[in-house]
Amino acid sequence: MWWSIWWVWIAAGFLIGGLEILAPGYIFLGFAIGAVVTGILLGLGVLSGGPALLVLTFAICSLVAWIALRRTMGVREGQVKVWDRDINDN
Repeated sequence: MWWSIWWVWIAAGFLIGGLEILAPGYIFLGFAIGAVVTGILLGLGVLSGGPALLVLTFAICSLVAWIALRRTMGVREGQVKVWDRDINDN
């Protein structure tokens, strides 16, 4: 089936990466990296199994990529504004 073809995972990763352009903020980039890594592992023959194993691999790779992106490019100091008074307070 389609889930066991390596280039489908890589193409899906690039499509998901294209969504990052429409919604910047590293929202979809972790999923894109997870799909590409899953495709590479499948293409190299490291993975061979059913869809449950592939989806689990995709989820774990996406989570690791998201955590790595969050640590390296996460919220920078000064990026979040904290309001200490309300405009309606007099």
